[in-house]
Amino acid sequence: MVLVIGESLVDIVERSDGSRSEHPGGSPANVAVGLGRLGVTPVLATSLATDDLGALVRMHLAESGVRLMPGLKQLERTSTAVATLADDGSATYEFDIVWDPGRIWAEEVPDIIHTGSIAAFLDPGADEMEDALRRLAPMCTVTFDPNVRPSLLPSRAEALDRVESLLPLCDVVKVSDEDLAWLEPHSDPADTARSWLAAGPAAVVMTMGPRGARTYTHRGSIASRALAEHVVDTVGAGDAFMSGLIAALKDDGLDGVVGSTRLHAADLSLWREVTDFASRCSAFVVARAGAQPPWEHEL
Repeated sequence: MVLVIGESLVDIVERSDGSRSEHPGGSPANVAVGLGRLGVTPVLATSLATDDLGALVRMHLAESGVRLMPGLKQLERTSTAVATLADDGSATYEFDIVWDPGRIWAEEVPDIIHTGSIAAFLDPGADEMEDALRRLAPMCTVTFDPNVRPSLLPSRAEALDRVESLLPLCDVVKVSDEDLAWLEPHSDPADTARSWLAAGPAAVVMTMGPRGARTYTHRGSIASRALAEHVVDTVGAGDAFMSGLIAALKDDGLDGVVGSTRLHAADLSLWREVTDFASRCSAFVVARAGAQPPWEHEL
């Protein structure tokens, strides 16, 4: 079982002609959906209400084989991100995000825990997430993607403090070069990735959009190229990369206590294999509109 901890929300797009569309989202929820479609068993610890938008999210998750963790706190309203489009296509955004899952208790010890994005920074849920991570991390493999959303975060210094408190608990960190540049603007992103590696993870995977990714490990670093040949949009590309990365780690038996030990001893050829698979998943997403990660049969 893979436990994903983090926010679910609905992206609402309002166009100048009065039309409106609603799409389930949230980075951790997208990762869980990607895992379910790849044949992994994901359980999502999240925050939802019993309103119509909550029902939309629940249906979306269920269709991809994602189970919701029972016993979580119910919200008064499901979180939303509203994008209002002007005639020229430009957008203004309004966020109504609540991250408050209550106490997170796993029914069983997961093989892998994944978390990140708003859930890592926005209280009160961020504290509950960190508490769960500290309880469970010694017994499983931990993956983390900060997936920074500056407008929803506390100060840069507070956000960086949170990341640095989580790094020693993590086995694999996936982070974009843009996130690294925002968190530590006076350092080269590659130097920041190396400093994060020194804090304890087995690997820090830095994604760079069309320039591919570079994985930093204690045995050196390795580059992997982006595999997308046609780009419709990049919505959900990083989340699909993350779910592909987790699925590949699990497929190679690099999960749980024993797998986590093997992960820290893995050579660069294994990381090339893992990140190449993650890049394939990301390439499927950018080739079609919206955050629609690939199903296992498509790969």
